Amino acid sequence: MKTLLLLVAIFTGASGLLRAGQADAEGYKPVVQVTPLLRTSTTAAGQPIAYPRTDAPEVTAVLVEIPPGAETGWHKHPFPCYAYMLSGELTVETEGGRTHHLVAGQALIEAVNVLHNGRNTGSEPVRLVLFVTGEKGKPFTVRTPAPK
Repeated sequence: MKTLLLLVAIFTGASGLLRAGQADAEGYKPVVQVTPLLRTSTTAAGQPIAYPRTDAPEVTAVLVEIPPGAETGWHKHPFPCYAYMLSGELTVETEGGRTHHLVAGQALIEAVNVLHNGRNTGSEPVRLVLFVTGEKGKPFTVRTPAPK
């Protein structure tokens, strides 16, 4: 239940810049704990956040699991994706060689249309929840060849 509340806070933006004891300022009862995880106006690649303009919007939430030593394969996301790490360690390499290391409890705003590959660099499975603000009938992940 605590994880669900954290994910709702991420997705609705309620996590913002709240301090302990300020949950009631966001419309929650004081017994509800709201913990800030991330507030940003840019993606992991420094791009400004831009929501898709479409007549067929669709929000998707998926659980992604990556075994130790496994990789996602090179891919890109044509739509904004937001992730919360439930467990494990993930190293994401982007085209150009930049890397990001994520651990359980961290949130991430993925880059849009930037090639990247995620690799489980830990000893336990990576489990992350990925939310996508996409378009009905269109994929939110596009596999690509590795960059040269």
